[in-house]
Amino acid sequence: MRSAASSVLYVTLCVSFLSCAARATPNAQPVPSQAPATPSQGPPPAAPAASASSPPRVRLVATGGTISNRSGGRLTAEELIKAIPDLPRHAVPEYEQFANTASSQLTLEQWLNLSRRINELFRTDSALAGIVVTSGTDTLEELAYFLNLTVRDPRPVAVVGSMRNPSTLGYEGAANLLEGFRVAADPVSRGRGVLVVLNDEINAAREVTKTDALRLHTFQTRGYGLLGVVDRDRVVYYRRVERRHTSDSEFDVTPVAALPRVDVFLTYQGASGDLIQSAVNAGADGIVLATAGAGATSGTQSEGIRYAASKGVPVVITTRAGSGRIAGGRGTTIAGEDLAPIKARILLMVALTKTRDATELRRIFSEY
Repeated sequence: MRSAASSVLYVTLCVSFLSCAARATPNAQPVPSQAPATPSQGPPPAAPAASASSPPRVRLVATGGTISNRSGGRLTAEELIKAIPDLPRHAVPEYEQFANTASSQLTLEQWLNLSRRINELFRTDSALAGIVVTSGTDTLEELAYFLNLTVRDPRPVAVVGSMRNPSTLGYEGAANLLEGFRVAADPVSRGRGVLVVLNDEINAAREVTKTDALRLHTFQTRGYGLLGVVDRDRVVYYRRVERRHTSDSEFDVTPVAALPRVDVFLTYQGASGDLIQSAVNAGADGIVLATAGAGATSGTQSEGIRYAASKGVPVVITTRAGSGRIAGGRGTTIAGEDLAPIKARILLMVALTKTRDATELRRIFSEY
């Protein structure tokens, strides 16, 4: 039989043990029981309705290009979405297949329809945070600048592509798409115009150009530098574009049936002006001249310019040097400012849907 002394000692030891255990786990909380998942449970429940803490909704509008050009068949918009790693953490994705072809095969009519579609999406869906557009890189900067002039909403449009196709080792398309979604979902991207997003970098549609036929680091903004970067932790911007764009644009392509024809000609030693004359006779509504330097022509090009002026066809002077500004305007010509020749062509096409007056065209080139 246990003695009284041993009983007291036993009780004291028990109390001491329980007291130490309580001090060791002061914040311990009960863990709710969870039934183990089994294959017989069926599909997961529907996602809850969006709340203030939900990621923003972003829509992919896919047009094709190298980013989808897989051997054996092009990737669809749905397949592109499924290939993006960690996307639900940054955005609630939506998608639609606008086209699925090489960018060089997109027509100007499709450009108009794409701009109208993006404007419609923004107009009818106030909760949509932004839009991502895929494009082939050969004409990506042209499409992006056209949208920069004709999408009339401050919400971001991120244009992305890839230099390598999905069947190539080192394909960067999924990473570029993820960055495009992050840029389009971020409120800080609002009001910055159409953005070109590749290789962790954000460039302005107006300024960026493709600088290498093969290398991944091909899209650059000469002279001015990039707008921002997409880093691991967040999207960071360093500057803004001062020229008019998107929600500040005066161009409405809704009633436009077709874009005016504008042709581009190079200046080179002994260049012939009859090429300009032939284009005018063939129905060109405008001419862009890509001069070798700061606006000087060569050969008989001045005769071609005078012929175009006599027919009421405006001629915009640009430089093919890669950077630099064309100042003023000479006689009947219009200064293309610092726009690359292919960008000046797009602005002239859009401007000609509103006016053919030289004074007004000069104003437009100075503002956009």
